[in-house]
Amino acid sequence: MSSSDDDVPLATRKAVNGTSPSQRRSPIFPTKISKATDKKVDAEYEAMDVDNLGENVPQGISISNGPVTQVSSDEENGSRRNAKRKGRKPTVKEESSASGSDSDAPLQNKRRRTNGAAKQAPVESDDDVPLAKKRSPALSKSKSPTVVRMPVTITGGHDDSDSDIPLAAAKLSKEKAAIMKEQRQTADKLQAQDKKRKPAVKKEESESDDDVPLSKRRAAVGKPKPNGVKKEPTPSDDDDDDDVPLAKKRATKAVAAPKKAAAAKKEPTAVKKEVKGKGRAKKSETPATVQENEEEEEDDEDDTFKWWENPDTMNTIKWTTLEHNGVLFPPPYEPLPKNVKMKYNGVEVTLPVQAEEVAGFFGAMLDSPHASNPKFCENFFNDFREILAKNGGARDPSGKKIPIKTFDKCDFTPMAEYFEARKAEKKAMTPAEKKAEKHKKDEAEKKYTTCLLDGRKERVGNFRVEPPGLFRGRGDHPKTGKVKLRVEPEQVTLNIGKGAAIPPPPEGHKWGGINHDDKVTWLATWKENINGNIKYVMLAADSSLKGQSDYKKFEKARELKKYIGQIRDDYNKELRSQIMKDRQRATAIYLIDVLALRAGNEKGEDEADTVGCCSLRYEHVTLEEPNKLVFDFLGKDSIRYHDTVEVSPQVFKNMKIFKKAPKTNGDLIFDRVNTGDLNKKLQSYMKGLSAKVFRTYNASWTMQREMMKIPNSGSVHDKYLAYNEANRMVAILCNHQRTVSSTHEESLGKAQDRIKALRYQKLRLKRQILFLEPKQKKKNPEYFKPDPEIDDEEWIKEHQKQLITQEEEKITKKFEKENEKLAENKEKEMKPSELKDRLKVLKEMEDEFKKENKTGTVEPKSKTATVEKIKASIEKMEERIKKMEADVRVKDDNKTVALGTSKINYIDPRLTVMFCKKYNVPIEKLFTKTLRDKFKWALESANEDWEF
Repeated sequence: MSSSDDDVPLATRKAVNGTSPSQRRSPIFPTKISKATDKKVDAEYEAMDVDNLGENVPQGISISNGPVTQVSSDEENGSRRNAKRKGRKPTVKEESSASGSDSDAPLQNKRRRTNGAAKQAPVESDDDVPLAKKRSPALSKSKSPTVVRMPVTITGGHDDSDSDIPLAAAKLSKEKAAIMKEQRQTADKLQAQDKKRKPAVKKEESESDDDVPLSKRRAAVGKPKPNGVKKEPTPSDDDDDDDVPLAKKRATKAVAAPKKAAAAKKEPTAVKKEVKGKGRAKKSETPATVQENEEEEEDDEDDTFKWWENPDTMNTIKWTTLEHNGVLFPPPYEPLPKNVKMKYNGVEVTLPVQAEEVAGFFGAMLDSPHASNPKFCENFFNDFREILAKNGGARDPSGKKIPIKTFDKCDFTPMAEYFEARKAEKKAMTPAEKKAEKHKKDEAEKKYTTCLLDGRKERVGNFRVEPPGLFRGRGDHPKTGKVKLRVEPEQVTLNIGKGAAIPPPPEGHKWGGINHDDKVTWLATWKENINGNIKYVMLAADSSLKGQSDYKKFEKARELKKYIGQIRDDYNKELRSQIMKDRQRATAIYLIDVLALRAGNEKGEDEADTVGCCSLRYEHVTLEEPNKLVFDFLGKDSIRYHDTVEVSPQVFKNMKIFKKAPKTNGDLIFDRVNTGDLNKKLQSYMKGLSAKVFRTYNASWTMQREMMKIPNSGSVHDKYLAYNEANRMVAILCNHQRTVSSTHEESLGKAQDRIKALRYQKLRLKRQILFLEPKQKKKNPEYFKPDPEIDDEEWIKEHQKQLITQEEEKITKKFEKENEKLAENKEKEMKPSELKDRLKVLKEMEDEFKKENKTGTVEPKSKTATVEKIKASIEKMEERIKKMEADVRVKDDNKTVALGTSKINYIDPRLTVMFCKKYNVPIEKLFTKTLRDKFKWALESANEDWEF
């Protein structure tokens, strides 16, 4: 999601993004932290007013609740911030580094920069580098901006502002310590299981566990690798396969099982009947149905590559043969009609075709918020003028050259009106015309949608080359508005199997290159001109290679549960290390693990100023005694992250050290570590472990824990709501925010109108009872009153008019659709008189409503209607209303929380499958068709007892 900060006061935007004019340029601290520094910070901490605050304080959870209303004198300042970071120039001349990247050089030997542009020459050691001269005025303490509603502060509930804390957030905050304790217990249990298997290893290959570092005790079987990475055990390595993923166990059993067992496996189970959308479970499977379709289903199974039943087949060689038809380029530009021209200073101008296309890009966006963004307009106009100059310039009606110098004199309205008219024409197309156009488009794209991978057909994902246009970017991207140039075939490199037919490029062009790399999964690649990013054409999300990638990701997170205890022990120990790099690294891992911060990489000056843990700067974190950190920065997708969290006292002390003078705005807090350092340390515990795995691990673990609390009772809808609440916990844990949709209030309003309409239908059912038994009104007058939400005669009459209008539209559309179908079949169409006859029902409805309003009763449509049947219908109607109200409440509660992000990317899909099978919830309720295809491996490999 992208976000705009137009409504955020300028002062706050400066604080968030560090645009303060003062930038620290002096050297950073020595490599070691002196004992005197530690003692001083400890003394300052002890002097605080701290009541019973020890090391076991509640672990903080970073939570964002969407936009924060600011109280500032700059509130109406509409100017936009400059998202570029200011580089910190060295105090001495530096020689350029020989390497193109400094990621491998030891950071203690060089100054970290926020823009990642310049690099310092390495020195032997900076132990002897003196501290920078102290500033004469004391640095003022950084304070967070005043807010009307601060995002949640996790402080154990002692604050009076608890009414502003979402229930899910407060609940998760209280349970965080218990979650971490359970994770530690599981890690200890799994480590103990590894230790029991140790005696089976030869003596010379395994020393005593007490004397061997943990990093060398990873492998359950066999000699450890030199880097201490755990060897992946195979089913034959040991009789005890508790730690072997379920899919591997199944694969092992499948190899040893007799053919009769394999045949028996095809018998449908009760669970499969209830869980729809999963292979054969889509159909109602009675024994007779299974017998009739057995042969057909066997053929379908043969066409499916079930790689998840044997994960050992996943290796570095991705394919043996690969055939595809290349990529689909956008159609060439069609010049505008001669009467549609841009105006400059009120005069129509003729533009070269290349410039006209670019001007049209802006014209098509004239009514969008982008066209009012000064940076967007500036970048567009600069590129537009450059393209104009290269292609001959603009000319007035007499053919004379006219210089285009000022953006404000440009009028793109004629173009905008032309594009709007084209949209209206498309919208006015008949269903038959739309269907024909779609069929034509599908036929043109058909050959690009699939490829042949090792002889089997696989779907291709993004086979279209992105058309030219104006770059929008996320948030306040500095390059927003620049022209995305048309990608030519000469820029595209294809990856295809040796011996496969190379697809022909468009006429008059040739491919940029042909590769035969079987170790990669992309089919085509090129570089875009805006940020120089490499674009790839990949297989679709439901392809085997994509599925294997997802499987590996979640298996890696499952493996982390074995080592999480030791990792936490180690980083808690290193929080007190005298080595600055070690202490910064430990603090960063703590924030990533406990607060679920993203790791963060440095950005260049031409990129949006979004940050993560390792790229936090001085101004992004404010310290609040005794142990609170206030984070305020732009996170992923330029969404503002503004939270207050409690941390352990030692982390608070460390942050105080990392922020002490001479550091100031613009300086990195973690100036001696980056994500590469973090990942290198983490991989000493487990192969392939990186900082981002913690989010997947913590998300899946928390989801499983919350699921275990859900009672297996109630309706499917109740269970669905419980699942969403558990998912919400995970989204809060991972700080998955989204901006409130501009149509959110409108959408809620429509939902409320639908609920009121149901309440009126319920009232009509009660009035049917009065028609059958009028005396019931005296017995229970309150029961027959309208619900308070619709207890308004004027609203009821207005709603009745709407019902008549809706019925008229419904009848008319049905009539038109039937006539279109008759025309398609070359049959005689119905006459307008037929529609007139059908619309007579509207007069009947009007008379019926008048009678209802007069008598307060409604005659039942059915002659067999009874009071008992009508009351049963009322109960069903009340259930529908209750369900819709719950949905509206959930939608409003989650307006700033992105549930989809956690469900798709961070929660192991096998947990959702397990939930559906165990709780008898149709999988369609939780996974769309796209997700069911994407996670087919999960649907077929997890049962109701599966555990993360």
